[in-house]
Amino acid sequence: MASLGGEALTVTHVEKKKKPPARYWEDPPQQAGNGDNNRGTDGEQAGRQTEQQTPKAKKRKENEDRGDGNKFLSGKADRFPGPAPIPEDRLQKFKRKEKMKKPRRQHYKLKDMIARSEENSEMSQIQAARLDLLLPEDAGFLEGDEGEDTCTISQEDIAESVDITSKTKYFDLKLSQFGPYRVDYSQTGRQVLLGGRRGHIACIDWQSKQLTCEINVMESVNDVKWLHSEAMYAVAQKKWLHIYDSNGIELHCIRKFNDVLRMQFLPYHFLLATASATSFLQYLDVSVGKEVAAICTKTGRLDVMCQNPQNAVIHLGHANGTVTLWTPNQKEALVKMLCHHGAVRSVAVDKTGTYMVTSGMDKKLKVFDIRTFKPLKSYFLPAGASCLSLSQRGLLSAATGDIVQVYRDVWSTPVTKPYMAHRVQKTVWGTHFCPFEDVLGVGHGDGFTSMLIPGAGEPNIDGLDANPFRSAKQRQEWEVKALLEKVQPELISLNPTELGMVDRAASEIKHQDRVKALGFDPLAKVKFVPKYKKKGRSSSGNIEKRKRQVGHEDQRDDIRKTAEDRVKIEKERRQKEKKEAVLSSQKSALDRFRK
Repeated sequence: MASLGGEALTVTHVEKKKKPPARYWEDPPQQAGNGDNNRGTDGEQAGRQTEQQTPKAKKRKENEDRGDGNKFLSGKADRFPGPAPIPEDRLQKFKRKEKMKKPRRQHYKLKDMIARSEENSEMSQIQAARLDLLLPEDAGFLEGDEGEDTCTISQEDIAESVDITSKTKYFDLKLSQFGPYRVDYSQTGRQVLLGGRRGHIACIDWQSKQLTCEINVMESVNDVKWLHSEAMYAVAQKKWLHIYDSNGIELHCIRKFNDVLRMQFLPYHFLLATASATSFLQYLDVSVGKEVAAICTKTGRLDVMCQNPQNAVIHLGHANGTVTLWTPNQKEALVKMLCHHGAVRSVAVDKTGTYMVTSGMDKKLKVFDIRTFKPLKSYFLPAGASCLSLSQRGLLSAATGDIVQVYRDVWSTPVTKPYMAHRVQKTVWGTHFCPFEDVLGVGHGDGFTSMLIPGAGEPNIDGLDANPFRSAKQRQEWEVKALLEKVQPELISLNPTELGMVDRAASEIKHQDRVKALGFDPLAKVKFVPKYKKKGRSSSGNIEKRKRQVGHEDQRDDIRKTAEDRVKIEKERRQKEKKEAVLSSQKSALDRFRK
């Protein structure tokens, strides 16, 4: 406080609040001018500040404008610039198709479309390979002690060694009154469908052991099959094909499908394929309830059937030892293979669509490569195999009487003994591996047995395709999306990659039909006819001169194209020679043997 002339003046010191320090990614603060007199001064100060901060701004701009596009918030250089490398084997795992040959010269729009589709396919392949790191689960296998065979380990020993949750997956259902039983698991692996020969049908949530529905149709049952979801299933009864819901209520009786013996459901096409005793192969579209195709195979009773999950082609086994391949858009068999000297008893195809396993009355088990239609392995079983089933991880189950044997790597290495074995009470009538679980369901004359098979199921679940943990609302949304993305039956072919290729034969046929309709070829080059000119400019000499000029232009175009082709060939030859020179300059461990 100060005293001036007897009056008291109070001086208050106002402290300015300090601003936080400016960050390096923020622009420097601008000082506002105080009146018109200070404008010039403020402008000079701002100019000096800009000059002082120019080197830092330049350095920051250089870091931002680097070729790799990395922005370093800490100001330090990235020790590992660019995207993380991906192993080549992981990229090959998610490879969809080979690169297409682009058409030469014209068809610019087609070239652009092919280039864009290949870029999208490559990008999705890289993304899938990167996301593969997020799949932590690995498939394990049963390994015995030194000198111990895994086939001698019983199911009781495995159940005692595993955890409580896995132990509950091994159980037996005593159903000797209405057996033997056919077995089918739903796509999610939560529900199991049992169909007894004497009319007993049961739907069970086998993990929680809850009975969904149970009915008796009062006539013989040949086969049972789940449809697109757990809400509907089909039953091949003595006379006709029947459709039931999850409560056991009959929804449809389809009398066009009579004497059905075996069934297969194509989930991405919503097609139910049936094989009958009258030698008919029929397709039913369950989304609209119409018959898509009815093909008379003329091969007798059809009681051996399976599908190729890769391309939705149906494989049928016949009494003369042949296996035929069928699609709904062809009235004749696509392929006929002579597989056995006796009747074919069972057929199975792996999920990649590469290998086919067959068993016949000649007591042989054969493995075929479907890409070349040639046999890879042949095994002799003393009693033969009746029911074959392949798991998601490539394990093969083969039933021989009342014994179920599981084999591992049947197409890569010679197999001398089974991976696992189990004996049931009576003769086996059907086997099926549960999706996403290490479980094998066996239907036999005394009921149903759930076996533990380590390493059978896929450990990583695709929640967008088949989610075992989805709710009722998620199931409804998935069903709507699946119906919108339904694949038409006309697109089923032996080689699915042909859909993305140009059908040149069809285009040539269309061009020939167009020529016949018009009476001339619209794409043919029109012969040059010189225009008549007056004032003596259409003399014979001038006409020939104009003809030669046009001919020289055409010849010049041909020479230019051939020259470009030669340059391209020469460039490829030089690159090849350069690679060979690099390889020859590298030292090899075998060089010491050279003289």
